[in-house]
Amino acid sequence: MRAVKGLAVVAGTLCLMAGAGQMMAQDTTPVAAGQGKLSAAPPVTYANRYELYGGLMLQNDQAGQNLPKRMNFGGVEVLGTYWVTKKWGVGGDFRGMAGTTPVFPNPYTTRPLVVFYEGLGGVEYRGPKNQRAAINFHAYGGVVHGNFTETPLPAGEDVGLYSNRTSPMAAVGTSFDFNRSRNIAFRLSPDLIIEHLGTETREFFAISGGVVYRFGSK
Repeated sequence: MRAVKGLAVVAGTLCLMAGAGQMMAQDTTPVAAGQGKLSAAPPVTYANRYELYGGLMLQNDQAGQNLPKRMNFGGVEVLGTYWVTKKWGVGGDFRGMAGTTPVFPNPYTTRPLVVFYEGLGGVEYRGPKNQRAAINFHAYGGVVHGNFTETPLPAGEDVGLYSNRTSPMAAVGTSFDFNRSRNIAFRLSPDLIIEHLGTETREFFAISGGVVYRFGSK
């Protein structure tokens, strides 16, 4: 069931990207200088060698394999990209998040704090683009370290949380960049998260939003 939901998210995202790509392909006319405060000053060439992204992030996850409810994290994401060609790049991504989670009934806590640190690396593909916006696709793999003992509990007290651990994970998704200038863009980036903290692989959803800075020429 979770895999079906994950595939539904991916399918919906691909449909959205296909529609957006078609509209972008039809709109190749440069924006005139000074046309609207949010329009990018021409030309936006995407000829940059490097890209740095920083933003705020939300992620849905589960702090224990048998807990009946999931939790929501909030945190930050920092991504650096090196564009090998005009279309293909490699990226290194760090995400740090924290949130409280529901647990099994106990006399000590109702929502203990959980902290995640995620380190990822992988490939990016620059898709449809024009003067105003661009769509990028990415696939990253790496590890997640979960700290589940931020809230002290008596020794031996089982509230359903994982033990502190580092496990494999992956993030597959896309990013929508809305250009402010040749070097600055605002980004919205949804992800399908695949991780293996417990004894089985599970899928979750994440989304981040922030600012992209492009620099360096090929």
